[in-house]
Amino acid sequence: MNTNEFQSEIGILFKDDRVLKEALTHRSYLNENKDWPYVHNERLEFLGDAVLELAVTRALFRAFPKEEEGKLTMMRAALVNSRMLAKIGKSIRLQEHLLLSGKKEDRAGKITATVLADAFEALVGAIYLDQGYDAAEKFIKDRVVSRIDEIKRKGYRDPKSVLQEKTHDALKITPTYKLLSESGPKHQKSFKAGVYFGEKLIAEGEGPSKQEAEEEAARKALTTIV
Repeated sequence: MNTNEFQSEIGILFKDDRVLKEALTHRSYLNENKDWPYVHNERLEFLGDAVLELAVTRALFRAFPKEEEGKLTMMRAALVNSRMLAKIGKSIRLQEHLLLSGKKEDRAGKITATVLADAFEALVGAIYLDQGYDAAEKFIKDRVVSRIDEIKRKGYRDPKSVLQEKTHDALKITPTYKLLSESGPKHQKSFKAGVYFGEKLIAEGEGPSKQEAEEEAARKALTTIV
């Protein structure tokens, strides 16, 4: 696997490209390639998620010194949710370099927004390990924080935040979410989540990630109170 093209694409020359190869390795690839010398990218995803949240939080904190915590939280959520990260991943052609099971021509249906977002977080983790925090922060600013004008134009209030605000004002309660079920293989998971007012189930939602299932449940619940 030659990663030179991808390194050129993202503008980062790795000191040790083994960590990049790990970031590009999906768990499913190992099932069919037992001799592949690298582990899957889930540990790097875990690390990258933390680095991403810190870097975005720092950037927003500095850029909007007069904004309240609630609005900063909503802006951050809009920047780091799976749909946005998948969109950013596509912009750097990340999907073309991921290693998954099956034939390359059959991979399109396997690379869901969740798979691509997870891989982007793994890439951030790889950059952090290989280049240090400053390089990872610059990459995040260039690729993620730079989208702030886009989310401000489109509006950054996700349905969960809107539902929480409305239920607090109208009912003096905070909605809670529960994962009701999950199904499918690792690379094509489907989740069902429920939103509750107290012990009462108000609405259910489905999606390729828990976050998206909860957002869909919140979206449906909003129709019951507006």
